Amino acid sequence: MINKDRLIVALDVDSEYKALEAVRRLKKTVRFFKVGFELFSSCGPAIIEKIRKAGCEVFLDLKFHDIPNTVAKSARSVTGLGVYMFNVHASGGLDMMKAAAAACAEEAARIKKAKPKILAVTVLTSMDENALKKTGINDNISSQVVRLAKLAKEAGLDGVVASPQEARIIRDAVGKDFLIVTPGVRPASAETQDQKRTATPKEAIAQGADFIVVGRPILEARDPAQAAVEILKEL
Repeated sequence: MINKDRLIVALDVDSEYKALEAVRRLKKTVRFFKVGFELFSSCGPAIIEKIRKAGCEVFLDLKFHDIPNTVAKSARSVTGLGVYMFNVHASGGLDMMKAAAAACAEEAARIKKAKPKILAVTVLTSMDENALKKTGINDNISSQVVRLAKLAKEAGLDGVVASPQEARIIRDAVGKDFLIVTPGVRPASAETQDQKRTATPKEAIAQGADFIVVGRPILEARDPAQAAVEILKEL
């Protein structure tokens, strides 16, 4: 039996119609959908409720990165939307991540809803060593990712978003009770496009990922549902 609980489909589209049509076509196969900047900016919070009404879960990918008070308020608001998980930038620091975790837990208890999982974004999968150095960080990507993953765990977050290429070293560094969500996953036949640190679905899971995020290879396929099934078979 295919386990559909490890695949997140990225709804990187610009309209409610496109997003909900994708959900309609995929919901028998896919449980989790990612809502990022493009869709959230076009549709607002209402799109989350509509995806949830279809019987699916939402990973809200807005990568909060601001002063602790602002991120805490954002975390509180997102908790009320009923998302399954959301993320912040680990580079925002320990205090920012702690504030997000505390606000999320407090709001979930107040409204009597399940607490969303909070993930910390480590290093974007579109970056390579050269791009990282241009930001002033002279360490290598692997060391930087592990450093940020440990910081996220210290802050009380539930996991990280990282390239599948770093999934194994993260797992070795932080243990098994910590979620690793990997974007930059491409079936062997797909182009990498703007992603630089990629892996196939099978490779990502083998390296220790709990969830893989796939967008264009599914949404742009002739038969998106079948494309999702083929990816799930790889897992």
